[in-house]
Amino acid sequence: MGYNLLKGKRGIIFGALNDTSIAWKVAEMAYEEGATFTLSNTAFALRMGKIFELSKQCHAEVIPADVTSIKDLEHLLNKSQEILGGKIDFILHSVGMSKNVIKNREYTDLNYEDFLKTIDISGLSLHKLLQTAYKMDALNKYGSVVTLTYIGAQKAFSTYSDMSQAKAVLESIVRNFGYHYGIKNKVRINSVSQSPTMSSAAKIVNGFDSFYCFAGKMSPLGNATAEDFANYCITLFSDLTKKVTMQNLFHDGGFSSMGISNDVLLNYKPDPDCFKV
Repeated sequence: MGYNLLKGKRGIIFGALNDTSIAWKVAEMAYEEGATFTLSNTAFALRMGKIFELSKQCHAEVIPADVTSIKDLEHLLNKSQEILGGKIDFILHSVGMSKNVIKNREYTDLNYEDFLKTIDISGLSLHKLLQTAYKMDALNKYGSVVTLTYIGAQKAFSTYSDMSQAKAVLESIVRNFGYHYGIKNKVRINSVSQSPTMSSAAKIVNGFDSFYCFAGKMSPLGNATAEDFANYCITLFSDLTKKVTMQNLFHDGGFSSMGISNDVLLNYKPDPDCFKV
């Protein structure tokens, strides 16, 4: 049951691939809450995923775009405004990719061309999107842009590789562009640091299943699901959070504030070598 929190609002949702995607759940929830929006992903993702099923379900047109291409972003913003009948009220930037992670390369043996591509897609693309929208005056007053990040931007996670740097760049862009867009048109920009979430994208990270279980045991409320994220994201798109901007918002069941939990202690089997002097 919806509450019409987004009734009359127009948006763009990046990153829906299949029904395990966080962006997919956000689209379903945004539609339930009364929003109209377009969906976007790369041409390759459109061929490989099931986004057209979501398009039919939400009555949302699909516009392919490479988030690293200014030309594609200009087309996406222009076409979305044309289709939706006005300026944009909200954007979900659910974008991330690392070839180094996909190839399971050690952090001490990264391919630097792939590293730069990781930064471009997973971090810099947010700046390109915001700068393009800023110059086109494409967002309404008190519009809201939400992007996904992870605590690996702030702490070392052994298999998160160059995504750590990409997400650190992303979070810095949120703060800096949040200032400029706030001054210009009261546009809000926030990142949400989400729990590890069972999605097709997440499962390419080496050791993800083990860490998913560990994070769940560390978090007093357990891991936040994709559906949980969607609920939270809708509030950030809505007028209920008009004064929230430039924030990195932890949505992780309490994981980010924990040191150790009883559940982890009970399930951890110490190595006898730990006690050797």
